[in-house]
Order: sequence, then C-alpha cells, then structure tokens
Amino acid sequence: MKQVAFILLTCFLWLAGSSAAFSENAQISKLEPVTVASADSATMFTAEIADTEELRTRGLMFRHFLPEDKAMLFDYEKPRPVAMWMKNTNISLDMLFIREDGTIAAIAQDTVPQSLDTISVQEPVRGVLELAAGTVKRLGLRVNDKVYHRIFRTLED
Repeated sequence: MKQVAFILLTCFLWLAGSSAAFSENAQISKLEPVTVASADSATMFTAEIADTEELRTRGLMFRHFLPEDKAMLFDYEKPRPVAMWMKNTNISLDMLFIREDGTIAAIAQDTVPQSLDTISVQEPVRGVLELAAGTVKRLGLRVNDKVYHRIFRTLED
C-alpha cells in the first residue's frame, strides 16, 4: 500500500513539473506519467496517450527515435483482444500487453521495424505500452509485473 501511494505521488509531482514533449512533430492528445514496477524496482516513463481510434491507428508510425524514458500507451477503454503490427514503424519496440488491473499479460521484445506480422496476446487486455527496444531486458520486466496509470484498476494487496 505504501509503495503504491509513493508511486502515485511521485507520478503526480513529476507530471506537474514536466514539460517534456515528443519530437518529430507528433500529433498527440496528451502526455502522462506511467510507472512500470517489477519485484526489484519501479521506472517512470513519459507516455503519449493513444486513446482515440485515430491515435491508436497511427501509433509510433514514421518515428525515427524513441528515447528510453518515453513510451506510448494505447488505451482501449475496456478489455478486448488486441493485435499490433509494425507497418510504417521505423524503430524496434518492446510491447507490454496490460490487463485491466495493470498486470502485464504478455511481452513482445525487439519487434521488427516495418513488419506486417501481427503481434497479439491470448487474452483480452485494456492497454498496450510501447517502449524503446531493449527496455524490457534492461529493467528485467516479466509477465505479471505491474503498470501504474489512471486507466488501470489497481487493486490493493
């Protein structure tokens, strides 16, 4: 409980002081903090929120760089089957498929730029967090680790 409260307070304070923006003239709706917590650590990212069909369709297409502290969070509003692809995406990504309670259901690492292959999960998810390739390995993230953001119902332990 104290760890969750600390993470949420840190996110709020960070957001209040953050003026970070994504490069390459991206059309975005908003930037918000997202924290990914493993058994050993918690890491905060500035996430571009893709919460409309237009933003979800475009995703990170045509970008040439994604800093290690940036991300894109796809919000599907309610749990549903999700399939992603890398069409027109110039950078390799790590993808976290996230359940409604914020736990990670599946992870795709080091995706192939420009690939038309689908990347999907076997269960309905509320969101997908895209990170720079190598982030999952660097942070030691695993299935069932936790993602903290306002769209996920966080149940207290």
